[in-house]
Amino acid sequence: MDIPKLYELYKTHYLVTTDTRAIPENSLFFALKGDNFNGNSFAEKALALGARFAIIDEIAFQTDERMILVDDVLQTLQELANYHRKQLQIPVIGLTGSNGKTTTKELIHAVLSKKFNTLATKGNLNNHIGVPLTLLSMTPDTELGIVEMGANHQQEIAFLSRICEPDFGYITNFGKAHLEGFGGVEGVIKGKSELYDFIRAHNKMVFVNPADAIQMEKTSDISRVLFDTERIQYLGVNPYIQLSLDGKNIQTQLIGDYNFPNIAAAITMGLHFGVTTEAIIKAIEGYVSENNRSQIVKTAHNTLFLDAYNANPSSMKVALENFAALSETQKVVILGDMFELGADSAHEHQTIADLASSLNFETILFVGKNFHGVATKHPSFTDFENLQIHLSKNPLRNKTILIKGSRGMKLERFVELV
Repeated sequence: MDIPKLYELYKTHYLVTTDTRAIPENSLFFALKGDNFNGNSFAEKALALGARFAIIDEIAFQTDERMILVDDVLQTLQELANYHRKQLQIPVIGLTGSNGKTTTKELIHAVLSKKFNTLATKGNLNNHIGVPLTLLSMTPDTELGIVEMGANHQQEIAFLSRICEPDFGYITNFGKAHLEGFGGVEGVIKGKSELYDFIRAHNKMVFVNPADAIQMEKTSDISRVLFDTERIQYLGVNPYIQLSLDGKNIQTQLIGDYNFPNIAAAITMGLHFGVTTEAIIKAIEGYVSENNRSQIVKTAHNTLFLDAYNANPSSMKVALENFAALSETQKVVILGDMFELGADSAHEHQTIADLASSLNFETILFVGKNFHGVATKHPSFTDFENLQIHLSKNPLRNKTILIKGSRGMKLERFVELV
């Protein structure tokens, strides 16, 4: 079945799924494959649970006339998403960067939804599967789309851009993330800038932080909107960011001055798309971070600055420096390993350990095999279980604690321990 014919089936309900644990009635089930599963084997179950059709790519599993055989399920999903995007004819904002993508996306969504029926990437579904699913979740009622794009190697952003065809682009920053896949910081800049390449080639527009010299250089020949530093001004943080828009103070619920550019991006886009100042302020003040990102959590014994969703050398550095600048006393940091750093891993973990030591925190605890291997005078533990034993014998009380590490470390588990 060709894509236009499949699209006719899709647009009767605008519902797709890849997961038999949550089958919307009358959806199209795409039988994707993974390292440890074959979605084709779930096609019958998907139909029994309410899917209208199942798209498969192995003829051996075609046991029902409602099973549509294609050459490659994933490629079909991606092509259908791009075809749908062309039919939508709505503005789409493409977003990538090394740090802050998801928080920025949520802030943009909060602001623009004050005026438009806006749909944004859910969670961090920002890869070669998540981007198509985001596009296919947009309906004729959607007025504006926000698509987050993640990458850990060259040409991935270029590929995702071709699927979602953004009218507007924004790159949060270039940092030391996924160094192994990108081949170093220069590789990160080149890979993330593939979004700029698409925007430039299609005569579209980008939003740019004028304080970022690299971004300014990379976009010098592209139609762009710069953050208005006269209208948007940073006022301070302790612990939440305060800023002003057109002279009106905004009290956010976001910690860390590193989140200020994320907020400024959302404000800039709100202004560009005609959202009122009052509505922008209301959206920013009402936004509360979730999913272990830049959250303040009060436990029975301590105050936690929980930033355990992800970590790389760039985000770790700014988190430590921001935490050190706060006025709170009795500050403790628990740092977990950073992943996907390749040959730079030992050096980058040592650099962060040295930085943490230089900031005169009351207590520093490292967890993970990478941090355990660096030279430091502070306690380090190979895994969560060993640190858990240490904390049971040496409980933390009445402390302000920064918890940060890569997603795979699952440091949010410490919330129950401290």
